[in-house]
Amino acid sequence: MSHKVLIINGPNLNRLGTREPEIYGSVSYADLERTVEEKAVEMGLIVELRQSNSESEIIGWLHEAADSQLPVIINPAAFTHYSYAIADACAMLVAPLIEVHISNPGAREEFRHHSVVTPAATGVIAGFGLDSYLLALQAMSRLLLAKA
Repeated sequence: MSHKVLIINGPNLNRLGTREPEIYGSVSYADLERTVEEKAVEMGLIVELRQSNSESEIIGWLHEAADSQLPVIINPAAFTHYSYAIADACAMLVAPLIEVHISNPGAREEFRHHSVVTPAATGVIAGFGLDSYLLALQAMSRLLLAKA
């Protein structure tokens, strides 16, 4: 049985490959999508990747996931540090939630050290570049198999 997982990406992630490649790497968002989709298939997962620069759109997607009991992998990007609205929407989720970051926020500027999303997350994976997403897929697969 395949499980569906919603992967939500926040602001500026559509700029991967061109935005601060020394921090985020040179792989494009399209490359990230392709890699994640391929790995998900290998793990027996069905993923739907979404990206938005809009806080309200992300909140709507989280409400949809809560209503559908969908597991979520989220990279809230800059919203990580101050969006209590996204944090509240994450707290409504009943299926597992994994917070993911390409860089290690704890090793960056002080304002990035705190996540308002983390208290709602099942776990957090950060600092492994785009492999953070693949590690999140592995963790999610294990969580879903354990519940089956």
